[in-house]
Amino acid sequence: MYLVTRKIDFCYGHRLLNYSGKCRHLHGHNGRVVISFQASELDDRGMVLDFSDIKKVVSHWIDEKLDHRMILCKDDPVAPLLLEMGEPVYLIDTNPTAENIAKLIFDHAREEGFPITEACLWETPNCFATYRE
Repeated sequence: MYLVTRKIDFCYGHRLLNYSGKCRHLHGHNGRVVISFQASELDDRGMVLDFSDIKKVVSHWIDEKLDHRMILCKDDPVAPLLLEMGEPVYLIDTNPTAENIAKLIFDHAREEGFPITEACLWETPNCFATYRE
């Protein structure tokens, strides 16, 4: 089995609903996602996937949709106010935990047809969440 991995750094904000700790408040992270792709055979170029294709599709999507945005649950009561103020917000159906953001990125890469095996979202230099199927 062949495996290729790419790291993508981005900044985002969020807050957690139904949470009693500090993360219940709006705050930000310098995040890093590490995404891996696998194939049992290489393509005609001798690759699992071209790193530049990952950059063009997945990195670009993260830059456009998640970077320097507040990632909030669509049910978060602060979301309408931030949207009304013209703040950059990305709404998701779930609580924007590291686990759910990792899955969001995984799902996007899968929808683009990439053979993704896992997405690890580093929320801090010491803490990360992984999503894999």
